[in-house]
Amino acid sequence: MSDPTVVFVAGIGNSDPDHWQRLWHARLPGSVWVEHRSWDDPVRDEWVRDLEETVHGIDGPAFLVAHSLGCTLVLQWAAEHVADGVVGALLVAPPDVHGPVFPARAVGFDRWVPARLPFSTVVVVSDDDPYGSPAHAEELVELVGGELVTVGSGGHLNASSGLGDWSEGWSVFRELRSAGRLRSRSPR
Repeated sequence: MSDPTVVFVAGIGNSDPDHWQRLWHARLPGSVWVEHRSWDDPVRDEWVRDLEETVHGIDGPAFLVAHSLGCTLVLQWAAEHVADGVVGALLVAPPDVHGPVFPARAVGFDRWVPARLPFSTVVVVSDDDPYGSPAHAEELVELVGGELVTVGSGGHLNASSGLGDWSEGWSVFRELRSAGRLRSRSPR
């Protein structure tokens, strides 16, 4: 199997230049960034369509690296589309779409029917993320499958968290991306 193309899936507002996603994107030649018409007023169906077009525009396998609302997008896209080309995903800081601080301007993301992910997945969370509690993350992993990694205090695991290149996350990414752990799998 050829090395998968890394596809970055950012959350609301996009990832700024100091965000670990942007730093990783810059160090991974050939990686792809999912773009949207509106980063500040996301509409679920548009964002799902953008991810679908990006993934199916890749020649060969894909590996998704998502943050925040990007995680929600990956889960909702995978529940509705054939994800044959995706061999793995790193989902960092998934928000609770029913939580008290979920942005009201993110339209339609609360109407999701959970489904098992058909690819290897690691969900990374902090103990003090204002957008999603560790209990939410545990429930999410139980519903969709995968492995949960908790990294202690780190807020929303974004540029505001002061992570820079985020070496701890990079280690999780490299381990998951290694050939022995990536695979498409049948949903259970």
